[in-house]
Amino acid sequence: MGIRISTPLALLTMAAGGLSAAPATAADPQAMIDDAVKAAPPGLADTVEVMDWEGNVLRDGSGSYVCFPTPPQLSGTAPMCMDATWMKWGEAWQGKTPFQAERLGISYMLAGDEGASNTDPYAEGPTEGDDWVVEGPHLMLVVPDAAMLDGIPTDPNAGGPYVMWAGTPYAHVMVPVGPRPQETAAK
Repeated sequence: MGIRISTPLALLTMAAGGLSAAPATAADPQAMIDDAVKAAPPGLADTVEVMDWEGNVLRDGSGSYVCFPTPPQLSGTAPMCMDATWMKWGEAWQGKTPFQAERLGISYMLAGDEGASNTDPYAEGPTEGDDWVVEGPHLMLVVPDAAMLDGIPTDPNAGGPYVMWAGTPYAHVMVPVGPRPQETAAK
């Protein structure tokens, strides 16, 4: 059961860096598939559909998630897997239009990301005074009612889940499930 994406979403880099997407370069499709499925939990990896950032299906899937390889303009790693709710979220974010989830949405980034502002959905890089956070393995949740976010910290350093982009239509819960890269390097 594949999920199809629109052209704007095909350019989406979302929380993987917030940068404008560059055109995908010619890359080995199997390498892109291998990278994309790193974002998925083991129980989903065999059933996900895999697409590149131009919207080309690299591998058909039988599940309800679509995984994307690291965006081509990033030098590190930031593959992600999204359900249908997150795909709609991504289209709204890319188009800078309001988003309202109709149900819980789940996205996986189990290989970590390249970083994003915790407060500005469109920041293209760290700025003084901004909470730029490079997250390790995590999942992301969007909820149908913003009131459900009440009581969840917005501080990415509080330990545990936190709300990213609070007060915007793109607010979501970040759920770390492993150490951040700087925490791993410090050990």
